[in-house]
Amino acid sequence: MKLNKVLLFTVMTQLVGCASIVNGQNQSVSVETKSDSGVVSGASCKLTNNKGAWFVTSPGTTIVQRSFEDLNILCEKDLLEPGLALVKSSTKTMAFGNIIFGGVIGVGVDVATGAAYDYPALISVFMGKKTVISGPAVVDNAAALSGGSKSVVSTKKP
Repeated sequence: MKLNKVLLFTVMTQLVGCASIVNGQNQSVSVETKSDSGVVSGASCKLTNNKGAWFVTSPGTTIVQRSFEDLNILCEKDLLEPGLALVKSSTKTMAFGNIIFGGVIGVGVDVATGAAYDYPALISVFMGKKTVISGPAVVDNAAALSGGSKSVVSTKKP
């Protein structure tokens, strides 16, 4: 009986922070910049959230730290108005499974470290506009097969 309790405790402690073990606190994001006339290359972009700041030249990819907070992106290029994007963070489906397997401690670890959250993998910033981009949607298999998993984008002039 005592061995069963020790085994159960060992298994449960290994599952704590499930999302942080599987995907970690960091995420790769790609940034592209566009204007009304097409793709803009060579814009300097700064990405920030409450976990830090990262820099990339468009089109390009960088590693950001996941967070519950939104990701702010400012892209600048000579002779163009700056592009601003507010990228919404979303809770990963895996975080909900952690409630069952990792319990309160596992959820707490993932929320505190940011591992429970996600940003879209590709972010388009429109020069001269403010853009709000929703986080990645929770995708079911039918939507994934039909190509129905897209982020919602709204743009307006600053």
